[in-house]
Amino acid sequence: MRILIYGINYAPELTGIGKYTGEMSSWLAARGHDVRVVTAPPYYPAWSIREDYRGKLYRTENAARQNPAEPVVYRTPLYVPAVPTGLKRMAHLFSFMLGSLPVMLRQAAWQPEIVFTVEPTFFCAPLALLVAQASGAASWLHVQDFEVDAAFDLGLLPAEGPIHALALGLEKFFTRAFTRVSSISTKMLERALTKGIPAHHAIFFPNWVDIDAVHPQDPTQTNSFRTELGLEDKIILLYSGNMGAKQGLELLAPLAEAFAPGGAYANPRVHFLFCGDGAFRPQLEALVAHYPNVTLLPLQPLARLNDLLNAADIHLLPQRAGAADLVMPSKLTGMLSSGRPVIATADPGTQVAQVVAGDGLVPHLPCGLVVPAEDASALHAATARLIADAPLRATLGNAARQYAIQHLGKQQVLEALERNLLDLCRPVTHP
Repeated sequence: MRILIYGINYAPELTGIGKYTGEMSSWLAARGHDVRVVTAPPYYPAWSIREDYRGKLYRTENAARQNPAEPVVYRTPLYVPAVPTGLKRMAHLFSFMLGSLPVMLRQAAWQPEIVFTVEPTFFCAPLALLVAQASGAASWLHVQDFEVDAAFDLGLLPAEGPIHALALGLEKFFTRAFTRVSSISTKMLERALTKGIPAHHAIFFPNWVDIDAVHPQDPTQTNSFRTELGLEDKIILLYSGNMGAKQGLELLAPLAEAFAPGGAYANPRVHFLFCGDGAFRPQLEALVAHYPNVTLLPLQPLARLNDLLNAADIHLLPQRAGAADLVMPSKLTGMLSSGRPVIATADPGTQVAQVVAGDGLVPHLPCGLVVPAEDASALHAATARLIADAPLRATLGNAARQYAIQHLGKQQVLEALERNLLDLCRPVTHP
């Protein structure tokens, strides 16, 4: 197949959407498909273009197909705000569409068979549809994040009023024009259907994890992070990933305070490890600066991901109430595959709650504890319970690993995607 992939985030970004789009593109190219990618230079989650990508507006990688098992990647310019407020985010997303416009239009002459667009950003949807129409290609919108809904529901832009109505109207119009629409959770797919997508055009395409690369370590094995940080005898609670507006990270500081000396649940064995980067990181650093039971780390290289996830006794997955089913935290896949229990803040019935509690459409053993979003006292009590109960941690962690193996394996997820892409390219036969 000739597949054109269009999205603002891409490898070598280590977290979030860029990681998955990069892995998907490389996997498809390695399977023998002709893949081209139109994307931006890496900037996320630091909100700063990586230094080795500065100084050149447009660049092409693997142009001569030196590595035929990798895609050709076109990098286009965009505006990256140092402090991504609501309006600046909109300008940032729109700038990528403008910067990528000439490159995308040139791809029509290549005549791709599928134009695969990743949301965010939805600003790219009209251009993707135009290129698909011009080249006679099928069009596919993959929703990693309902950015239009999130912008208003999370207060990044003012809700209600004519701007809100116009945005929702345009989103519905363009979304329905795609040949296929996919999303990463069943709840997000249900939301897509409410926007008028025909059910037979909707595809469940979850994020995945390399269950061989991320796996439980032998308990007798020395963990490099515990050794380097002098935390060998501690019970570690880990948050690792993007530190942005939708994560609900403001709950982490009072949680750490509750287990610090003098706190309601003071425990000298408990230590918190917060690892990552993003717009909220400076605020989080200020909030926990004086807590002796907190260590902050920068985003870690992929080669150390398994060690990092295995340093944890408990994974923390805070989430704002307004973010439920607008996004599905990509970090959850690695948490589950590492075989450690998860404490998630999510309201009942949301996708995160169903996965962690095991009460979704496909019932399974619980992988952790779920507390209501933004309920600090419930979060503190659940954390204390899991800290005190090592057998429960082991049981939940084993269930998490089994869920990852059965539902989130990279190979099985991407093979299912490939089958769906091939179906789009096969000519329709009539009896």
